[in-house]
Amino acid sequence: MKTRTTFKLNLGPQHPSTHGVLRLLLELDGEKIISCEPDVGYLHRGMEKMAENMTYIQYLPTVDRIDYLAGFFYSYLLVDLVEKAMDVKLSEKVKIIRVMLLELNRIASHLLWVGAFLMDLGAVSPFFYAMREREMILRYFERLTGQRMMYNYFVFGGVRHDIDFLEDIEEIIKILPSKIDDYERIITENPIFVSRTKRKGIITPDMAKNYSITGVNLRASGIDYDLRQNSELYQGFEFETVILNDCDAWSRYKARILEMRESIKIVEQALDKIKSFDALRQILINPLTLKLPQREYYNEIEAPRGLASCYIMSDGSEIPYRLKWRTGSYYSVNLLRELLVGNYINDAIAIAGSLDIILPEVDK
Repeated sequence: MKTRTTFKLNLGPQHPSTHGVLRLLLELDGEKIISCEPDVGYLHRGMEKMAENMTYIQYLPTVDRIDYLAGFFYSYLLVDLVEKAMDVKLSEKVKIIRVMLLELNRIASHLLWVGAFLMDLGAVSPFFYAMREREMILRYFERLTGQRMMYNYFVFGGVRHDIDFLEDIEEIIKILPSKIDDYERIITENPIFVSRTKRKGIITPDMAKNYSITGVNLRASGIDYDLRQNSELYQGFEFETVILNDCDAWSRYKARILEMRESIKIVEQALDKIKSFDALRQILINPLTLKLPQREYYNEIEAPRGLASCYIMSDGSEIPYRLKWRTGSYYSVNLLRELLVGNYINDAIAIAGSLDIILPEVDK
């Protein structure tokens, strides 16, 4: 009996649509994928081991780089963990500032994903439209913090300085809803986009749970889990958790579009709340004498690519004895082992791109 011959194909690590140095070793039968083995580690920078040789204040500026598209989230994770360990009570204005910047960062991250995802599928114009709106947010971050990507604005006990230039945020949230409407008119019902994403890359609820998938990818598979709804930081803010049930690549796109609209609502509420406060009042922790009591600590947050968490084991010194990050992209890459099997090579980019993987999170 004649047997079929399979062959191996490397997708990446130099491929532009792997969004970083990700290597997928695909075994193909013709154009059909019969196995996928993700090979990670090309970008490994030792972010966790590095913490064991730095004080907390020395380590803080580096954590923005774990996900350079969502630096505020990882800064928040570390400073909030330390603040809880030291039983520091934050002022309401500090909390509101953090919420507003986190949600603006979430929108900026999703905007880049929308543009890059459409670019992966061959649509060039949406990339420039999304980057145009993202640029407004990055310019505000630069004006506030001095940086476009690595902000280092959250500090132990508060923020580096009081927030300013609120009129820039008003302009951003005034413009964004109509621009998202434009994206939907161009993308959502586009027949080519629909054919490339509908019923492709099905993540069933059981599969999502088995692979520890979180964030938008989980909620687009019909599971209602958004850490913000039970977070003390987001108390007093009204927003809806976006849940879709088709479980495919199209749903993951639509969920991020809807989530950006919810983030805009949160930013609007934060902006109204901030205007009711006077000058910023905060009691900062002295970083030169910062030592966590000897025990284990854990903190988590709903980041753009899923649940992100930080674990620290302290021996009572000014340097963490052990530090571990949990990132959403790491689990999404592992899911590709199963998710791509049975699909065709031309669908691999659409399916992998719909997961919003970023390699610094994987190779931390």
